[in-house]
Amino acid sequence: MAKLQVAIDLLTTEEALALAGKVAPYVDIIELGTPLIKNMGVSVITAMKQAHPDKIVFADLKTADAGELEADIAFKAGADLVTVLGVAGNATIAGAVKAAKAHGKGVVVDTIGAPDRVTRAKEAAALGAEFVELHAGLDEQWTPGYSIQVLIDEAAVANTPVSIAGGVNLQNVQAVVKSGVKVAVAGAAIYAAADPAAAARALREAMDAVN
Repeated sequence: MAKLQVAIDLLTTEEALALAGKVAPYVDIIELGTPLIKNMGVSVITAMKQAHPDKIVFADLKTADAGELEADIAFKAGADLVTVLGVAGNATIAGAVKAAKAHGKGVVVDTIGAPDRVTRAKEAAALGAEFVELHAGLDEQWTPGYSIQVLIDEAAVANTPVSIAGGVNLQNVQAVVKSGVKVAVAGAAIYAAADPAAAARALREAMDAVN
């Protein structure tokens, strides 16, 4: 059964905790976005895990170097999953995986910017990634002609555990789930909604209908 991950791309701990409090009943994974962690530091990870100990807390570090060190910092702060960039070297991914094993946690490899997301996903899985995020970042999503269908098509042929992030919303989430993903990642569809709790609940119900 696919999990629902909320990507919190807000900028303060207070805002993040307020949003998480509204949507927690409907999501499995709470992601702390890269700008949020850069703005608030790893203390936001600790605050979120303390507030929601029953949820998987995902620290989107997008580590590009010093994989073991950066992952260790996040895991010590309370993260359950941390991200390493797929375009980083294999040694960086392997280092983060080493830290994850030491803490009994997991590494997610983020393919944002990767020229061939599917190939890199398979390589990252072989290096020990918990799963691989097929990710079209905000800048790519804002490019004329972008469609989430490219990620859905990639997930269907990846043959390795993946998530999709890049414009997941109520209109496409069932197609995302049907592609075989382990996790569907919704950001603006939840945090920019007039009623984030209702938006998260609707996504959850749509996913459950096809799971």
